[in-house]
Amino acid sequence: MSSPLEPEPPTLGQLVGEIGEDLSKLFRQEVELAKAEIRQEAAKAGKAAGLLGGAGFAGYMVALLVTLAVMFGLGNVMDLGWAALIVAALWAGAGAALFVTGKARLRQVSPKPEQTIETLKEDARWARNLTR
Repeated sequence: MSSPLEPEPPTLGQLVGEIGEDLSKLFRQEVELAKAEIRQEAAKAGKAAGLLGGAGFAGYMVALLVTLAVMFGLGNVMDLGWAALIVAALWAGAGAALFVTGKARLRQVSPKPEQTIETLKEDARWARNLTR
């Protein structure tokens, strides 16, 4: 018999209930972590897509200005055409820089929630060791 001052040891049902609550809490935390990671990766993908969109616009400007340069170059004195070609070359450089930057950032985007996967593996190892 235990004395009135000693706390009663938890019953098996209480222990199982606590484990269930802990696992439920752990699962909710893992879901929140996965959501946070996915939001973070989506933001990176959005920024990279914006840069690639800028590269597309720059490419459009190159085509427009090259067309105008050819038109004015053939129709007028070459000075006007050369001026348009210089502007087109600047747009080509801007487009190339945006494209390279966007492509590099898009490579950094991971579609998998890496941290969540790692913590789930740790949780599985912990649960296996708990049952031993």
